Amino acid sequence: MRDDPPLDAERMVEALDRHGVVYVLVGGVAARLHGASRLTYDLDLCPAWHPDNLERLATALQELGARLRDAPVDVVFPPITGRTLRELRIGTWTTSAGDLDVLHDIPGRDPHHPKTYEQLAARADRRQFLGVTILVADLGDIIVSKEITDREKDREALPELRALQAKRQGRHQRPGSDPA
Repeated sequence: MRDDPPLDAERMVEALDRHGVVYVLVGGVAARLHGASRLTYDLDLCPAWHPDNLERLATALQELGARLRDAPVDVVFPPITGRTLRELRIGTWTTSAGDLDVLHDIPGRDPHHPKTYEQLAARADRRQFLGVTILVADLGDIIVSKEITDREKDREALPELRALQAKRQGRHQRPGSDPA
């Protein structure tokens, strides 16, 4: 078991906002903002993938003391830059405010065309979260991502997410059953 700090989403979101990072929140915290009850232990985001925004994100990561999550503690890496983020495309970071995953895109129905920031932002909900206005990925996009990723924790989350989606669409669905 790792001794990483627990998730402090408020601190992360505040740092991202203060540095002007443009992103869509995806993953478990986004699912919770849609009404899911399942706990999550990291923050997942898909930033706008342009150089200025990645530099702002790198600055926020530096402020949060980010280091690659599974890297040995005694390995010293150069400072995080926008270029670092561009080259990684998926960064799993441990910060002083908990774990943060930075994703270039999330899986979509078409395996050759994952959903990027622009596609996610076009369908995202604008929400107030901890005093900050953020973009939260559409529940349908979160569901598809979890279906495609197909990890055990994603499969466990799907019945509740599908039920939330069905309820929003005016259909009633028992948890654990597949939508029609």
